[in-house]
Amino acid sequence: MKKLAGLLILTIVVASCAGYTSPPRETWRTYLNGASMSDMTDAARVAKRPVYLGAGGRLVNDAISMPTASEYGDKITNDNIAAVQYMANLEFALYDALRKPGISVQRAGTDVVVILVRDAIMEMDVAEISADGADTLSTIAKILNKYDATFMEIAGYTDAMRDAHAAAALSGDMAMRTGVFLARNKVKTARMFIVGRGAARPIAAQDDIGRLTNRRIEIRIAPAR
Repeated sequence: MKKLAGLLILTIVVASCAGYTSPPRETWRTYLNGASMSDMTDAARVAKRPVYLGAGGRLVNDAISMPTASEYGDKITNDNIAAVQYMANLEFALYDALRKPGISVQRAGTDVVVILVRDAIMEMDVAEISADGADTLSTIAKILNKYDATFMEIAGYTDAMRDAHAAAALSGDMAMRTGVFLARNKVKTARMFIVGRGAARPIAAQDDIGRLTNRRIEIRIAPAR
């Protein structure tokens, strides 16, 4: 009996140390069915709205309780108040849960942006999500599932590379790999826009330290309305 208990504990320990492994690349499109492989522009969100609602999505006004008095005010003003309040709560939840090196939560107007430096969520020498990265992305997925009246753009970036095609491929791989992880953690793909932007939009110098910062995933979250 003791041997059996010891074997069970060993199995649990080994499983917990095994880490996360992405599914085969040829299955990614299946996992991401319903996601848009494009930028999350205002026009793209409007076009995607019927698909999102048809997949069980909800709007911010359906997700937040507004004071009764707001029913008699200007609709656009009330919608904006609801969105600001909802996204402020989301921002606080993410900020409070993601106090880790290489991760930041920022506000961009009504949107909330989570910046994940590549080395904070992926293995150093292979294109795979690390054990710490899986823990971080699981936390993000739980919060996204709680604040589900939102769209999200998952964008991959690299540092400056001589081969622009290689940069685009690498950044796209990072973005899709992250999207697959979130999809496997019950985040609806109808909410997702996925794009690889290569070396575009650097946020740091292209020196040795800055390159590590420019290799990143940005998850921009916008209210659905």
